[in-house]
Amino acid sequence: MATLSGKNIVKKYGKDTVLKNVDIDIETGKIYGLIGRNGAGKTTLLSILTAQNPATEGTVTLDGQPVWENEEALSHICYSREIPQLTLFGPNTLKVKQYLNIAKAFYKNWDQEYADELTKLFNINIKKRINKLSKGMLSAVTIIVAMASKADITILDEPVAGLDVVAREQFYKLVIDEYAATGRTFIISTHIIEEAANLFEKVIMIDDGQLVLEENTEHLLSRAYRVSGEAEAVNSAVDGFKVYNPESLGNHKAVTVLSNEPGAKFGENVQVEPVQLQNLFYAMCVDGRKEA
Repeated sequence: MATLSGKNIVKKYGKDTVLKNVDIDIETGKIYGLIGRNGAGKTTLLSILTAQNPATEGTVTLDGQPVWENEEALSHICYSREIPQLTLFGPNTLKVKQYLNIAKAFYKNWDQEYADELTKLFNINIKKRINKLSKGMLSAVTIIVAMASKADITILDEPVAGLDVVAREQFYKLVIDEYAATGRTFIISTHIIEEAANLFEKVIMIDDGQLVLEENTEHLLSRAYRVSGEAEAVNSAVDGFKVYNPESLGNHKAVTVLSNEPGAKFGENVQVEPVQLQNLFYAMCVDGRKEA
């Protein structure tokens, strides 16, 4: 198993800085959730970590070895993302079978039996051409590649886009079963946060090109609260805490709070509730973020 590290990663496109001095360590044998708004820099970060896009500044290493133009290092990583139905040369007319054969040639630990099993599970016609596949079928093919690659570090960018609820649940079960059987490292970037939250041992949140947090999911949620009640009582209760997304209606106020440690006390004059990952993400990313 291998550890993937990015240090001081900066990515610029002309005058625009998409990633700003990002430090990230992907530890062996964990399932990560990468979350962030559209344009936050998630896909750019993943493409740099997997040497599909050069960083303007900074380094990416796998067990201390540079990833860029390193075939041995890259053989341990699978980055599975949306398959383009159009190429520079026109429609992508590769058949699914041909596409999977290309993947098989690239990944040294490819499991053909597993790929065949997943093809049946997702009901994919391997004779169909890529440009004729639905959004959901395209996502299923990216999942097949990712899972059958058996790569030590497997990265999926929006893997459930277009999948119905049954197929999404099948995917989540596949990840859990494969992780339990092999201990592979998974990074899953998704906008469907709450549905996938139980998968994530660690969550990475990125906003405006910067890493906002990288933390054990259970520990993060254990120190997140929604505090509501009469405005004056809420203001008093959350004094000194990090406060996000204050909402007011008349004399009633509600805020999302992150304490430094679990078990924070807010007094008896306010209502305190746990916060789900999706709601915490929303609160931290909306405009008007501030500290109490």
